[in-house]
Amino acid sequence: MPRKLHLSVELAGTGHPSAAPLAAAHWADLIGLAEQGALDFVTVAAPLSPLPGDSAGRLDAVAVLARVAPMTSRIGLVPTVPTPHTGPFPLSTALATLDFVSEGRTGRLVDVSSTEAEAADTTEVAAPLWDSWGDDAEIQDATTGRFIDRERPHHIDFEGPQQSVRGPSIVTRSPQGRPPLVVALDVHDSDGQWELAASHADVVLLDAEQPTVARLARAALLSRVAEAGRDPDALRVLVRVAVDLRNGTGPGGLPFPPAELRFTGAAAELAGLLADWHAATGVDGFHLLPASARADLPVLVHNLLPQLRQRGLFRTAYTGVTLRDHLGLSAW
Repeated sequence: MPRKLHLSVELAGTGHPSAAPLAAAHWADLIGLAEQGALDFVTVAAPLSPLPGDSAGRLDAVAVLARVAPMTSRIGLVPTVPTPHTGPFPLSTALATLDFVSEGRTGRLVDVSSTEAEAADTTEVAAPLWDSWGDDAEIQDATTGRFIDRERPHHIDFEGPQQSVRGPSIVTRSPQGRPPLVVALDVHDSDGQWELAASHADVVLLDAEQPTVARLARAALLSRVAEAGRDPDALRVLVRVAVDLRNGTGPGGLPFPPAELRFTGAAAELAGLLADWHAATGVDGFHLLPASARADLPVLVHNLLPQLRQRGLFRTAYTGVTLRDHLGLSAW
């Protein structure tokens, strides 16, 4: 019996900028469709500056997903949060709030807008902020008028090379405790980015052009995870795949999303490619970057996923509630 794949999809930052209008209905429709397919999670990018030809700009990814969260019930919601433009205190607060709104389905995709050191600092301090409220800190006793046990929140005093933060957080412990951290990693990235992934990531989105490269990169990454004192079995490695399934019927002029592995063709052929890579590399799954989310996502859900299910490679329905459940990660 083959291992089941983990599958996710990027819904912004792909194709022509007009593919991401400033309307809640657009996002609700796309994410609702991805949830119908029982995908692990969606990512929503938020570039720091408008893309070429993007006169309308881009919405804040956390705010978009907070708006859509009540319209969905199972799919994971992973915004890209720029680092260090979003400081660690507001970052941890925003993600904890989104985890409450989504009832335990949020994560965070690191966007390193400056240096790996700043990203590592922000990531490292987020964890103690999320942990600064114990599960038993909230009392909410109406008879005594006590909301919290003042001895339970943990005060933190973080001093890093790039950040200085005092705690505790102003948001109580969220459903997942620590929302999963997703890190994009190219095999050619700097050692700092590899260290960030090995030391902190729950999920790595790996760019690799050949199965052999992906297999060796995964092995090297798991070795570095162990060296960092973490359990390699607690990391999920997904290969990023840029896909165009429109078969020439969609609108022209869409640039191919950035990824080392690119595919153009029919859903059945893509299913074969993913199955072959899964068998040859040992990776846990794939992160799909459609050339056009509006055109490609219906094909992915209605054509690709049934092909993978016939091969025994993908679930038919969600078996858990939180994003950690979907990824098979232990709770914090």
